[in-house]
Amino acid sequence: MPANQPTWTDERVELLKSRFEAGLSCREIACDIGVSRNAVIGKLSRLNLTRQESGEPRRRARKDAAPGTRPRAVPRLQYRMLKALYGEPQPAADDEPIHNGHTCSLFELSEQRCRWPISTPGAADFCFCGNMPVEGLPYCAGHSRLAYRPGSRQRVAR
Repeated sequence: MPANQPTWTDERVELLKSRFEAGLSCREIACDIGVSRNAVIGKLSRLNLTRQESGEPRRRARKDAAPGTRPRAVPRLQYRMLKALYGEPQPAADDEPIHNGHTCSLFELSEQRCRWPISTPGAADFCFCGNMPVEGLPYCAGHSRLAYRPGSRQRVAR
């Protein structure tokens, strides 16, 4: 289309409205009309055309997945280690006190010490736990219970 002609002719606006009412996506409408997807979104916005909310979110079909199958999520190594260490969540375990008898400063901190901060950084009594950490984790067993709570990501996402 030459530069001196308008992008949105009456014919294109009618095509846009009919394709939109038919339920086509903005990308599909843009390909049909011959404009960019952003141009379609902008024109829909200026025309105050919106999709009716049906109550449930639209789901995109995955082209590479077989019909009726769901992709399986692979748990991370850290999650598997924690599950092996603790098994199912036990509410009584949260009440157990954590002994901080081996506190250390930042300069004494190493791979063989729990890195859980105690107190507020900058305070005179600030230090790290210093207990023996669980293999593969930065914290001791007590602080790992606090740091890695099963299902916390799902609760935050809801």
